[in-house]
Amino acid sequence: MRIPSKSLLVAIFLTLIFFSCQPTKTETVTETLGESKKPRTIVTTDGEIDDVDSFIRMLLYANEFQIEGLIYSSSMWHYKGDGKGTLFTSEMEMTKTMYGAIPDLRWPGVEWMNPLLDSYEEIYPKLSQHADGFPTADYLRSLVKVGNIDFEGEMEEDTEGSDFIKEKLLDDNMEPLYLQVWGGTNTIARALKSIEEDYKGTDEWESVYKKVTDKAILYAILDQDATYRKYIAPNWPDLKIFYNSSQFWCFAYAWKSAVPEPQHYLFEGEFIGNEIINNHGPLLKHYYSYGDGQKQEGDDEHIHGDSTKLENAQWGTFGVYDFISEGDSPAYLHLINVGLDNLDNPQWGGWGGRLVQSEEQPNRWEDGKNVMDFNPFTDTLDATYPQIRWVEGIQEDFAARADWCVMDYADANHPPVVKAVGTHSPSAKAGESLALSVETSDPDGDKLETKFWVYKEVGTYSGEVKLMAEGNNLQVQLDSSAKGQLHIIAEVKDNGAHPMTRYQRFVIKVD
Repeated sequence: MRIPSKSLLVAIFLTLIFFSCQPTKTETVTETLGESKKPRTIVTTDGEIDDVDSFIRMLLYANEFQIEGLIYSSSMWHYKGDGKGTLFTSEMEMTKTMYGAIPDLRWPGVEWMNPLLDSYEEIYPKLSQHADGFPTADYLRSLVKVGNIDFEGEMEEDTEGSDFIKEKLLDDNMEPLYLQVWGGTNTIARALKSIEEDYKGTDEWESVYKKVTDKAILYAILDQDATYRKYIAPNWPDLKIFYNSSQFWCFAYAWKSAVPEPQHYLFEGEFIGNEIINNHGPLLKHYYSYGDGQKQEGDDEHIHGDSTKLENAQWGTFGVYDFISEGDSPAYLHLINVGLDNLDNPQWGGWGGRLVQSEEQPNRWEDGKNVMDFNPFTDTLDATYPQIRWVEGIQEDFAARADWCVMDYADANHPPVVKAVGTHSPSAKAGESLALSVETSDPDGDKLETKFWVYKEVGTYSGEVKLMAEGNNLQVQLDSSAKGQLHIIAEVKDNGAHPMTRYQRFVIKVD
């Protein structure tokens, strides 16, 4: 993601390791034969400072999905150049205007993951006390590849990174493969182009095309080069993309204007400094924040760590250790199974936001002006609120996991367990009353609070609903004339030092 230092319009994210410390099977969240599996994912990143912070948080959740690739790529804001002094002019209007013809741009190099993985290795024994499935640092190191980095949108040459993605897209594992786009799409585009060059015009092309488009799902935060628009969309129209252009803002540089003021404390220095960065081990000490004295090598526009430049910062006035940005984190927050069933239903909403299917492009799910939730803080419909509504749970969960880096299991908090009693997708008639119930438990023996609420903006049910809750039990009185799909969320929170929240979604068919 872009460091927004010059324009207010600038865009602002494993398998279980057995005794051999190597993955032995692929997992996804989809249940197959009763086994809950983990989603497979490859990350492509341009190394922006907010990518670094997203990467650090992602490592604390690396047990929740199977990371299968960590690929350096370029973007409209970061590219290496060809080393020959060749001048390059951006295809993107904003960077074209800002920089003109230049030989390279704010390139952070292809080494910045190394110290983070070294620090992750140090805390791995602690993390592994708290949950199964954290990958070893050596396994993650084996996934680091260099993709197309010379210029913005460069996709003419095969690279180690594009070849790696190509191999994954062509293998016989047909579980969904989520390609996270934290920078440009050019390395992914190069992988697809190479597949096209090898197979188009052959007898195998139809089956290869279907294999790739059945498997691959892009999760993109804005367009940071032109390769999706110019190559991927027209040549791979059946390839699915989740496109987040609005909702990520509450985790990006402009968080002060996106996040409701009563929740600013979750991003301010007292919380970020005390509960995340300091005294939480070596990995979180790398986490970039305002006024922390850190400076990313290669990026002369990274001035956020300078404590003398806080009062006139472009996005407001900040304090020491205030949150800067993790604009790409929704790409993997979408993959964490917290009980909202959003992985296969992005239109239902979850920790990665809510994206609906485009009427014009049926393989594109997107946010924007047609995906707005009612914001109770402002009493208005808000294009960012589908992400904001989960902010408190996400940030407190992050703080609890930060404790995992340094605490033994008995001293830290862990998420509650919640599941439906009976079916989570009941049917009912208009005007009926039906009973819903959840079973809950907490691994730490914490007291749990269960709250039921209607997610009104999701589904097709427009009638009035009366909820009468008592503990884990809910009586639902339906409108006598309304029909459609009704979503009710059971939200279960523990009372730990950093409360952790999990959910059960009920999807009721009313006819």
